[in-house]
Amino acid sequence: MNNIALAETTRIFDVEAARREFPILTRMIHGKPLAYLDNGASAQRAQCVIDAVNDYERHHHANIHRGVHTLSQEATAMYEGARDRVQRFINARSRNEIIFVRGTTEAINLVAQSYARPTLRAGDEVLITHLEHHANIVPWQMVCEQTGARLVVAPMDAQGEVHLEAVVSLMSARTKILACAHVSNALGTVLPVRRIVAAAKARGIITLLDGAQAVSHMPVDVQELGCDFYAFSGHKMYGPTGVGVLYGREQLLDRMPPWQGGGEMILKVTFAKTTYNALPNKFEAGTPNISGGIGLGAAVDFLSGLDRDAAHAHEDALLHHATATLNKIQGLRIVGTAPDKASLVSFVVEGVHPHDLGTILDEDGIAVRTGHHCAMPVMDFFKVPATARASFAFYNTFDEIDRLAAGIERARKLFA
Repeated sequence: MNNIALAETTRIFDVEAARREFPILTRMIHGKPLAYLDNGASAQRAQCVIDAVNDYERHHHANIHRGVHTLSQEATAMYEGARDRVQRFINARSRNEIIFVRGTTEAINLVAQSYARPTLRAGDEVLITHLEHHANIVPWQMVCEQTGARLVVAPMDAQGEVHLEAVVSLMSARTKILACAHVSNALGTVLPVRRIVAAAKARGIITLLDGAQAVSHMPVDVQELGCDFYAFSGHKMYGPTGVGVLYGREQLLDRMPPWQGGGEMILKVTFAKTTYNALPNKFEAGTPNISGGIGLGAAVDFLSGLDRDAAHAHEDALLHHATATLNKIQGLRIVGTAPDKASLVSFVVEGVHPHDLGTILDEDGIAVRTGHHCAMPVMDFFKVPATARASFAFYNTFDEIDRLAAGIERARKLFA
């Protein structure tokens, strides 16, 4: 992207105004301004999210759904209002299709144990891709061990791209479930999920999309995607930790047994028999993360109030600038070069271990992620033990990327 295009992008999206919404971005780390480039692990919280959680904790806290007193009624309305916001945010048909969970990991485990385990038989197949996060690998391995089904893995190429043809070629009469990332957390690759889901639906295959890295970067319309399940986490979309969402088609959720038992997911309990509650309560046993749900609702409001197209254009400009800048550094190799990527760059530097690089960058106030990013099969494919990963949000700047490059150069000289 040329300098004129970059200038036009920054004029369209007011980055400084966006940054003012995030108090933590004013912090100094080791005497240097914080450059927070670890948004793929957890994005920061806007002031409105902090305020929403604080208001609930200070003025409205009570257990929900069960109380007739004022605080319980207020808390219930705030929590269920957040569910309505999420429904609109991803365009689900019904609020009953929005299940609050602890995050993407719990959402996928819920589907694996409540839908897949009772459904799969020996010889059936679960199809995933090579670039999945552990949370979209291990639950399927577990359910395959429990049922005698087989895990099938669609390959990726040297750019870190998964091609539709490679996935479709592995679909067969035995394939019962397809689970894949919308966006790779380790490489930033955007998968062709619409075409993958369409191909699976044409063959009667149930589909789950891991949207943890997608919802903060792009609009998600579950009806347009056509998937059966969609999972994402609050903390990656500027909301609290410990809360997330499983979207599921109501017809499927209705047929699925509860995953966990306890309060709230019941209508009537005797020692002889329990009658389960209706959706969505059937899958929400026990007291939930009430403040987290309310904070997630505030994060949805915040994102909905942004010019998402302008924010996406700015993130895309950041990606192009980072790619061009880092490619100039001697001995640096970007890992994952798919043509369609979210704003994330993973890389290795010759002679510098990623953990050492992360420590040196932290001395400069720059936060990046180092390690295998809970995607060990991806690291094995590229024959590296780990990478450094800089993941960008709409509040990041070109200057922060330039500081990142300067920090990498300093690390190279230290280890030369």
